[in-house]
Amino acid sequence: MRNSDVDVEPEPVPEQVPRLGLRHLQALLLFLGLVVTTILQFNVGVAVVAMTNATSVDPELPHYNWTEKQKSYILSSYYWGSALTQFPGGYLCKRFGAKLVLFWGVIGSAMLTVWTPQGIYVAGWRAYCAIRWLQGLCQGVTLPCIHQHLANWAPAVERTRLGAFAYTGFDCGNVLAMYAAGMLASSNLGWPGISYTAGALGLTWCLLWLLLGSNRANEAPCIGQAEKRYIIGDLQRSKRRERRLAIPWRGIFTSAPFYALLCARCADTWGLATMQAELPSYLNNVLGMDMHSNALFSALPFLLMWAMCYVYLLIADVLLRRRCLSLTALRKTYTSIALWTPAAIMLALGFVDAKQAPLALALVTLSVGVSSAATIGSELNTIDLSPVHASILSGIQSTFTNLVAMCTPLVVGVLVKNPEDRSEWQLVFSIAAMVLFSGNVIYLIWGTAETQPWNDSGESRRESVDFEDAKLEIEANTNANKILN
Repeated sequence: MRNSDVDVEPEPVPEQVPRLGLRHLQALLLFLGLVVTTILQFNVGVAVVAMTNATSVDPELPHYNWTEKQKSYILSSYYWGSALTQFPGGYLCKRFGAKLVLFWGVIGSAMLTVWTPQGIYVAGWRAYCAIRWLQGLCQGVTLPCIHQHLANWAPAVERTRLGAFAYTGFDCGNVLAMYAAGMLASSNLGWPGISYTAGALGLTWCLLWLLLGSNRANEAPCIGQAEKRYIIGDLQRSKRRERRLAIPWRGIFTSAPFYALLCARCADTWGLATMQAELPSYLNNVLGMDMHSNALFSALPFLLMWAMCYVYLLIADVLLRRRCLSLTALRKTYTSIALWTPAAIMLALGFVDAKQAPLALALVTLSVGVSSAATIGSELNTIDLSPVHASILSGIQSTFTNLVAMCTPLVVGVLVKNPEDRSEWQLVFSIAAMVLFSGNVIYLIWGTAETQPWNDSGESRRESVDFEDAKLEIEANTNANKILN
């Protein structure tokens, strides 16, 4: 029989990995989750101002004569709780999966938010502190869960893009927390409407998460086979390495680059927390803005911050692809922008009074807006230092930054006795500027984006190079094509 007479079955065409797939849906859910948790966390700054000033059109709503020290307890109490659940959150994620842990954390915080007005009616600021502390306990698991979920779903060549997109939910949430809370406070709903709306958003997200979220690609019911193979195949090697490697505690706690990173992150947190918690009070008391204007101008800096995240990401991508800067130089450049620019602006802000309100607003907006460079500058540096143990470094870092965020309102409560006195705010801004300046100096001296020796714990350096290539994404398209083919 001739070969031409033999029927040859055509080879099946391999299924292509979708450009937009279930991994992108998971990133979108994380983005929305961060939007919601940020609203639940940061609407308190506007709410406290509304509770202590007759901002609502409803005259029957109660208002309170809380001291600055009592306000500082309310603003900081969230962090008392969240600092306690950073490490347990990482363990619970690995034990039960990010989906379940994050679901219970957010639904717990949302329910507490809905109950907030009733608690305040009964026990005043003390109840508010207790509720905020419990919210901190619930939401302390958020960042470990998001980190774990991204690790389970994001292939190496897409990790930076999916991760950066998910984390911009923090900036979007800041905008909504400031603007929407101010608008609600000046409406018929008054300050209780802030809690009810935020709680409803949290419960809605929990429903979406429960229906659409999946811990891993092999557990998702609607994922295509090509996308599943793409994700699972890319992550298998990393998971095998993590099982073989012990956590190098001694290496971590004797690492100068890690301590430099810790200083930079704590400094950035001090400056940002000062603005997040105290900006509504500063605009109301020093610049004399009503709640409606306060809402708009409190949100404006965080709107610029959100937009600048994408600008910084695009510029960083170009600089790395063209090899204009090494990753270490890029991290230090972006960190310097994020810390030194707000430091200089805060020093200038202390000399601006109510007669120069437009200048003060411009300075505040610019200070917060440029600080989003920290996302690329120092926030992702844990992955540089140790790709294998990044979750451990992130947990340690989050614990310290939560403690810093807890202390910031307390310091303001001690320093600011008369919130209308500009000289007292000048001291607040000067301290923040000193912290920002010092944190960046330490990072410039000892910080690095080089993978540390204790990352491999004696294993082959070849795999570390592979991690570096994936992390830099300089040849992301080439690597992606190899995986897809």
